[in-house]
This record gives sequence, C-alpha cells and structure tokens, in this order.
Amino acid sequence: MVSQAGGVLLVETIRKIGLDQAISAALTPWRKPRTMHDPGKVLLDVALAVALGGDCLADVGMLRADSAVFGPVASDPTVSRLIDTLAASGKRALTALRQARAQVREYVWGLAGDAAPDSAGQVIVDLEGVLVLAHSEKQDAAATWKKTFGHHPLMGFVDHGRGGSGEPVVGLLRPGNAGSNTAADHVEAARLALKQLPKKYRRGRQTLIRTDSGGGTHEFVDWLSARGRWLSYSVGMTITDAMHAAVLKVPASAWTPAVEPDGEIRDGAWVAELDGDCLKGWPTGIRLIVRKERPHPGAQLRFTDADGMRLTCFATNTKNAPIAALELRHRQRARAEDRIRAARATGLRNLPLHDAAQNQIWLEIVQIALDLLAWMPLLALTGQARRWEPRRLRLRLFSAAAQLVTTGRRRILRFARHWPWADVITDALQRLTALPNPG
Repeated sequence: MVSQAGGVLLVETIRKIGLDQAISAALTPWRKPRTMHDPGKVLLDVALAVALGGDCLADVGMLRADSAVFGPVASDPTVSRLIDTLAASGKRALTALRQARAQVREYVWGLAGDAAPDSAGQVIVDLEGVLVLAHSEKQDAAATWKKTFGHHPLMGFVDHGRGGSGEPVVGLLRPGNAGSNTAADHVEAARLALKQLPKKYRRGRQTLIRTDSGGGTHEFVDWLSARGRWLSYSVGMTITDAMHAAVLKVPASAWTPAVEPDGEIRDGAWVAELDGDCLKGWPTGIRLIVRKERPHPGAQLRFTDADGMRLTCFATNTKNAPIAALELRHRQRARAEDRIRAARATGLRNLPLHDAAQNQIWLEIVQIALDLLAWMPLLALTGQARRWEPRRLRLRLFSAAAQLVTTGRRRILRFARHWPWADVITDALQRLTALPNPG
C-alpha cells in the first residue's frame, strides 16, 4: 500500500514538462563528482513535499517512505547541506533556478494552448506584500507595520483569470520592517517577474502590472512608463487632499455605475475619472479613476471618504476602454489574496530556516511547489477542479491511497474505486500521459 499516492500527478507533471531536467541542468555546477544524489532531484523532492503539505526540510521523509513511487530520496543531512551550499552561492544559485523556471514556464504555456494565461493576448502580473511571522530571532526578522514580528516578502503572481488559479513569478524576501510602498522593491520585484515571462511579454502593453496602493508611487509608475518598456499598469493610489477635493467637485451626471464580472450593475457603486491638478507631475497618458461605494454594514468610514461613501482610487495608462471595465479589472486584483492564502498553505506560513540566504532558497522552493500546484491543474484538470486550492487538492487527490502492483515488468497503482475522486485522478493521469515528452 502507498500513502499519498495521488502525488503521482505531480510526479508525472514534473516529468512531462521537463522540470526535472531543467532544474538538474541548472544545478549541475553544484553537483560534486561521484555523488549519489542529483542536487536537482533533491531540491525537487523538497518542493514536492511542500506541495503535498510539508512545511520544513525534514518533511521529505513522507516521500522517502514511498520510494517506489517517488524514487530514491536523499537523507535529511544531505538535504540540509544542499540548502546551505546554494545559500552560500548567493545570487548565482537563485539566478540558475529562476532561469530554469522561466524556461519551463514558457513550455507549459505552449502545452496549455487556449487555457494558458496568455491566451487572450495579455498577461496580468499582480504584486502583493505578505507578512510572515517569526517566533524566534531569525536573520532580518523585525517588527512589522501590524505590530507583529517576522518578514515582509513581496510576491508576484500571474493571474489565470476566473477559470483558473495563478502561478508565482517572484518572491522577494525582505525584512519585517520593509515599507509597503518602497518603490525600489516594487521595481526589483517587477523586473524579476518580467524575466519569468516569455520574451515577447517582457515589455509592451500586452503585459499588465497590477498593485495595491503600495505601488502607487511616482518612482514605480515612472519606471513602468519608461521608454523601452511601455508596460500597462493598474496601480492603487492613496487619496490625497487634492484628489479628495476633486471628487467633491465631480457632478452627479459624471458618475458611471460600476459593473460585475457578469455584466450586471454593481449595486451601490459608481466610478468617475479625475483630471486637472490631480495629474500634475505624473507620466503622460495616466488616467485617474475613483470609485465610491456604500460601505458594508458595520464598516467604519475613513477621513478620506465623503458623503457616507467609501472612496478608492487607482491609476492606469490603458486607453480606449470604459472606466467601468477598467475599475472591474483593477478590482479583480483581489484574486491575489487567494494566491497569498494558497502560498501560506504551501510553505509560506513560516520561514523554517535561520539565515536570510537560506530562507530565500526556501522561498524559491515554495514558488516551485506553487508552480506545480498551478501547472498540474492547468494541464490535467477540467471544470471546477481547475480552481481547487492546495488544501482541496491535497484532501481530494493527493491524499488518496493506492495499492502498488508489479506485474509483467510494469508497476501499476490501483486506487480504491469507492474513493469519490478516483475518476478525477485517473482522468488527469490519462491527460498527462497523452502530452508529448519533453525534448
């Protein structure tokens, strides 16, 4: 009997997309002569354990217990030594891992076809900060703006739209006291995120960068608008006194009802476009759009609100589009919160190591695990199953047990017929099997 037999979906995904070959080739400089374990296989085993629910290096033990399915797994000391070695290599190891992930990402999107994130001709990247608590004196752990203690990574995710989830493209580890609106960090995160995309999306209007008000700084918007990049953006803005005064001057006839994704009018919400002094000093082509909405019952108004309405504002450089559609597109940035929740459930609840360089490697491992949890549904699942978050995937698919039978020089996994989602597992395996082998 094999526990966590549903994890074979991730194993087969790794093989079919060539992630094992790419990571092994990237980590070749760190493989010692006559060593038994390939560093790429060791790192992928940790990522696979994290994808299955692990939250520390020692959790590769769950794979070691079922080596007939997951292959030979290195010992805990070997895993720890590899992480120390990669951490000591600094940016060299990080660059190698990121280049391998970018290479595989482009291949996966090609396999996905119409289901790929770029099938509509535009890629949307959401940047979002996340607080990771620390319960010990880890390097760079500091007091956060929420009066907690830990780290403040800046994450980036490619949005798969309403029919899918999302995949990570950047994880920038920062101290706990890092600012939410530090322009240099947003520029660095956006630069790293763009390198993860296929080359044709690394500049131009077909790539949209979305952020909350933390990205609404002159320096970051100037960088996005710089000649040679011409990226599209939709960034939240902090409402200033000038904006507040301009909102009060907007006539009633200038407010347009906000809309829902299905095209229906959003009850109690309106949008309008501001101009004039509010745009002085900002790049040419910027549009400032404000939304007013009745607050939810029990919500407290802020001093920036007006006439009993909650005010929010964002800036974009998208032209020839109705402001209601632009506001809906920016509001859908809330899906990044779902990606953060999935990341917390996949190794980002805490950073288990002490040194900052080690935890940055851990953050890359978490991103590889999240990649697998996004790519496997993208290639193998259909319908509502494509939107299942990590916890549901683990409960319904990965935790399924099976009997391993060896016959005729073949190994067969027999899942219990009474398992409610056995057909989902077998259908997904058939789709993966039908994919061409890499190379």
